[in-house]
Amino acid sequence: MSRPPRPAAEPADASTAGLVRLHLRVGWWSLGAFLSLGIALEALHGFKVGLYLDASNEARRLVWTLAHAHGTLLSILNLVFAAVLPAMPGFGGAARVVASRCLLGALILLPTGFFLGGVFVHGGDPGLGVLLVPPGGLLLLVAVFLAARGAGARSA
Repeated sequence: MSRPPRPAAEPADASTAGLVRLHLRVGWWSLGAFLSLGIALEALHGFKVGLYLDASNEARRLVWTLAHAHGTLLSILNLVFAAVLPAMPGFGGAARVVASRCLLGALILLPTGFFLGGVFVHGGDPGLGVLLVPPGGLLLLVAVFLAARGAGARSA
């Protein structure tokens, strides 16, 4: 049996429901991952692992803690985005899609940049992975700006 062709443009309700499901899935799974990272960091601390606790690894400890914190916060922000999206009927079209993609990009770039910066520490400085952090921060800023603007928009 063949499936009927999909319509060229989804109705607004279906596209909203799709974005809500996407951000709920991503938010919950990433929250589980970043909370697990936090537990792993606590274990490194609890077992007094030198790779994490030695004074020479202070930069690693800092950026891995930042990776955990930013990842957890951005996971929760994805859940909040999913929760409020249906209450923002004026926030649609390209701006909503761009905000969604920027929020997902920030969730990837910010914690990954911090984590990789701690994997390859050079002296007291984080590694080059930390260069992913500014673009991630910019994506987050764009997502928040578009969502804030969309929250005040009237539905068409």
